[in-house]
Amino acid sequence: VQLQASGGGLVQPGGSLRLSCAASGTISSIKDMGWYRQAAGQKRELVAIITSISTTNYGDSVKGRFTISRVNVENTVYLQMTSLKPEDTAIYYCNVRTWSRAEYWGKGTQVTVSS
Repeated sequence: VQLQASGGGLVQPGGSLRLSCAASGTISSIKDMGWYRQAAGQKRELVAIITSISTTNYGDSVKGRFTISRVNVENTVYLQMTSLKPEDTAIYYCNVRTWSRAEYWGKGTQVTVSS
């Protein structure tokens, strides 16, 4: 199973980015898909999770600015990020959990918010 994330990069404060992550390979039914992030010297933290029935949960620091969505038939999850702040700078990791309790992580994509 591979998780291929894309869409990271450098953006100015107040700008927007859209991350995507596609799961490929032999994978049983996906339950939750999500994004986590880890800033330099910090612990990995939840950004957003979306369940198989599209229930969402967001980290407090991104509520109202980020939106997570998924396309089940494509095993793909998206993260639309708006009103970006310098403190959003981090490596963003895609995460997938299946109904058989397997868990997979992507390699991460760098998001840098700086003027």
